[in-house]
Amino acid sequence: MSDNSQGIVQNIRQEFESILAYVCASETKTADEVERNLFAQLLGLGAQLMILFFRLRADQSGQDRLRTEAGEEVPYHSEKQRTYFSIFGKVPFRRPYFYRQGVGKGSPLDEELSLGDDCYSDLVRELSEILGVDVTYDKVRHFWSRLLGQKLSTQAIKTLIAEDAADVAAYYEQKPAPDASDEASILVVQADGKGIPMVREEAAFPKSRLGKGEKRSKKKEAIVTSAYTIDINLRTPEEVVASFFQQEPSPAPSSQARNRPQNKETWATLDGKDAALIRLADHLAKRDSAHIKQRVALTDGCEALHKRVELHLPDFTLILDFVHANEYLWKAANALYGETSAKRDPWVEEQTLHILSGRCDQVIAELRTLAQQPRCSQAKRKTLLSTANYFQRNLPYMAYQSYLANGWPIASGVIEGACRHFVKDRFELSGMRWTQDGAENLLHLRAVAENDDWDDYHRFRKEQRHIRLYGLPYSAPIPPEQQALDQSDSDRTIRLDELVKQRQRQTSEPHQLAA
Repeated sequence: MSDNSQGIVQNIRQEFESILAYVCASETKTADEVERNLFAQLLGLGAQLMILFFRLRADQSGQDRLRTEAGEEVPYHSEKQRTYFSIFGKVPFRRPYFYRQGVGKGSPLDEELSLGDDCYSDLVRELSEILGVDVTYDKVRHFWSRLLGQKLSTQAIKTLIAEDAADVAAYYEQKPAPDASDEASILVVQADGKGIPMVREEAAFPKSRLGKGEKRSKKKEAIVTSAYTIDINLRTPEEVVASFFQQEPSPAPSSQARNRPQNKETWATLDGKDAALIRLADHLAKRDSAHIKQRVALTDGCEALHKRVELHLPDFTLILDFVHANEYLWKAANALYGETSAKRDPWVEEQTLHILSGRCDQVIAELRTLAQQPRCSQAKRKTLLSTANYFQRNLPYMAYQSYLANGWPIASGVIEGACRHFVKDRFELSGMRWTQDGAENLLHLRAVAENDDWDDYHRFRKEQRHIRLYGLPYSAPIPPEQQALDQSDSDRTIRLDELVKQRQRQTSEPHQLAA
């Protein structure tokens, strides 16, 4: 062990003894006071341990010549410093650096440690991002400052998210389809759009006061898609109406329990409907196999979305979201009777049962008849005819009696929920304005979090980064420190000098630990 490493070890021992003495002399202190002081001292101890780790690895690395891919030798030049931004703070360290003008340069230790090309540790990156997918970047910055006493700018957080979102698409391309034994028989897709407030380009002379209806931001539609499998759930129109209007259950309810989606994958993009549906079709092509017996697609009444679903997913039966269709009935009922009339709810319930029972033509005819009544106002007529036309236009996607008999889902609650919590709850926080790249990057990482792929994705991301920077996949034995952490609680008594000795055994020259 070098003299420098021995000095670090002694400092660590002294610091640990100081922490131990502090705890033993805390008879009059409160739990809160001790906890806060311990946390601060342990952060400092962690920083010193990281310095020791880097020093030991630098000692092991040696000063042998470095060879380029072309076989040319690059001699040792000096010990060059770099900084490692860890959760314990910024840790400076030196490691052997090799350089020959016109031939090459580099530090083999960077590859051995799988360091990135900036200073931020992967733990700092992942903690910043798992917070940033849910709260504003300014709150993430405040977290680092308040809890860890470190400065991490909002620009740095944006950069980390942009860099670490770059491999999300590739990750999902290589991710295998769910195992057939873990899937259900109906493959369901849902799609919808949700606006994201975008940064508007400022005019040369921006207005000091906006006119009526003018806004300083504009919205761009993010297309949200979701795919999952679900088992057959047979229901009657009467059961659906009873559930929808919160009535008492029918005398003979369906014996089949409500099914839950299996292996749901959610995605969102600002690149447009075609891009979203093409990506969805690629995902479904991997997932669709013999265990899938039926294919269903649910959307609202957006004609442009309907056309693209039919274009890119021709084997799927397109269904108009029943809840969305039912909202048109409520609009018509409000126009007919007003929102407080006792006649409104029974009328909607009756028409709903007609629609679910395959009598949508009857509902359309009644709406048109009501619109032609002599005392029907122009505003009321417009609403009634608009509802009738909407149902007429979407009639091919409203065969609910058949869908229910097949046990298919008829409501797009999954995608409605995704539009709300996946897009709106993060991108429409107070004052939020986004560039397209900034929003797209965050959408990608939110998809990773939403799909519960966080840990697996970041393993993939680190592997891809190592290949980009160093040319080969990273494969290294589990370090002693991690082995100690992975042991049971009863075995986690390895002392610092024992960990150092384990490190020394990995080198060709034995070292003696300082007393």
